[in-house]
Amino acid sequence: MGLAQNYVSVSRRPPDVEDYIDMLRRYRSWIVGPTFAGLVISVVIAFMWPDTFISSALMRITPQQVPERLVPSAINSQMAERLTQMQQEILSRTSLSELIQRPSLNLYPKERQRMPMEDVVEQMRNRDIKISMLDVATQGTNRGLAAAFVIQYKYTDKYKAQAVVRELVSKFSEQNVTVLRNQSSLTTSFLNDEYKAAKEDLDRLDAGITKFRTENQGRLPEQYQANLSTLQSLQQQLSAMNEALNRNQQEKMLMETQLQNYRTQLSFYQSNLEDTSLTSTQTIKNDRLMNLNKKITDAKSQLAALREVYKEEYPDIKNFKAQLAALEKERDELEKQESAQQAAAPQPTVVKVINPQVAKTIEDIKSSTALLQTQIQAKNSDIEERVRQQAQINKQIAAYQARIEASPLSDQKYAALLREYNVAKDNYDDKAKRRAISETSQNLEERKAGENLEVLDPASLPEQPAEPNRLAIAGAGTATGLILGIILAGAKEMKNTSLKNLKDVRAYTNLPVLSSIPLLENALLVRRKRRLFWLAWSSAIIIGTVAMSGSMFYYFSTRI
Repeated sequence: MGLAQNYVSVSRRPPDVEDYIDMLRRYRSWIVGPTFAGLVISVVIAFMWPDTFISSALMRITPQQVPERLVPSAINSQMAERLTQMQQEILSRTSLSELIQRPSLNLYPKERQRMPMEDVVEQMRNRDIKISMLDVATQGTNRGLAAAFVIQYKYTDKYKAQAVVRELVSKFSEQNVTVLRNQSSLTTSFLNDEYKAAKEDLDRLDAGITKFRTENQGRLPEQYQANLSTLQSLQQQLSAMNEALNRNQQEKMLMETQLQNYRTQLSFYQSNLEDTSLTSTQTIKNDRLMNLNKKITDAKSQLAALREVYKEEYPDIKNFKAQLAALEKERDELEKQESAQQAAAPQPTVVKVINPQVAKTIEDIKSSTALLQTQIQAKNSDIEERVRQQAQINKQIAAYQARIEASPLSDQKYAALLREYNVAKDNYDDKAKRRAISETSQNLEERKAGENLEVLDPASLPEQPAEPNRLAIAGAGTATGLILGIILAGAKEMKNTSLKNLKDVRAYTNLPVLSSIPLLENALLVRRKRRLFWLAWSSAIIIGTVAMSGSMFYYFSTRI
């Protein structure tokens, strides 16, 4: 059996500058080849890549011309929100499909042949069309509002790119006008319907209140104080009427008593109408005695009338009693004197004669009786009228008391109706105000004096392509090839573990080097290798140059 071999792991010697130079010399083909290939490939790609032109337009959002504090806008969204909505509609599949297939444009003919329309529209929307908002802070607020926006479109034909941007600008302008008019019309129509509904509700409640007021006339809450005052006034009238009625009844009783006295006096005087007339030696009954009897009779009549009304302690009754006693005393004394005179005188011859004074008194009593009867009849009529008025007042008092008693229930129903009416009226006023504002705003939009879109910069015609950047692509391809070549050279160096020079021999053997023998190769083989090397490189350079020249020729020929 053979003995096992022992392997020793030796770390690589750190390379120095000379080693790196030797590496570049040894692996120059590995570095230059990928670098040249990257240059050729990047140049071919750069010049085969068609030019893409970007056309752009700037649209500005103009604020409302009339101050908003004078005419509030009926549009319920900011312009930025409307732009997003318009952008969705303008960049929709239907709109972009029509734009792509329009004969005057005929966009993406190659893509349409190999892709469905949905993918072409998606590519146009997401890759080629760009809409950027320019935010400007509004004075007095902390939030930004879109004050302007840029519409960009990139395409291989600069004229078509400009036409597409111009078409998009036109669509934005038209769509903005359509959106504003639709929103204003929709708002006005909606507020008109709300206004009509509020008016119908208000009219219904107004008719209900009118019906309630008609059915409850006199029992309304605002008439409560008037009813109460009227009731108090009627009660006062009733009290005054009762007092007047009592007074009339008392006066009637006094008149009836006086009438009875007149009748008594009339009977008395009629019985004394024929008086006894004496002879020439005797005189007629003393006139003074007759007057006293008349006064006594009148006093008794008045005293009887007062006793029917007042009590005995009444001062007038006491005075009449004293007067009547004095008159009776005077009459008694006069009768005693006359009796004494008649006893002393001789018997006269009696003759029946009519006393003129008594006859006159009887006529006066009759006229007074007739007048008093007329007054009693008038008093009876007045009493009947007052009784009738008293009944009417009592009826009115009962009616007003019923109104006052029914007032709480009426108050509750009326208050509920008024609350509903006030709510409906506030709603009606609010809807009327909003409708007026909406109509004014609609007129403002029709005059294009509201918030609007203005084309600040029209669609531009690009003179230079925006992409590709051919120098950058060529530089990037060359750098990529160089990096790849360095990586390949490094990998080749790491894989090669042979000793390259005397430094490696000394480092890995730790032995002194006395001399070195150069590598001896066959001259024919060496020449053959060189010819193959230069042939390969010449072919690569020629092919690369032809490829780059062909791509450049193709690019410049298509631009003409």
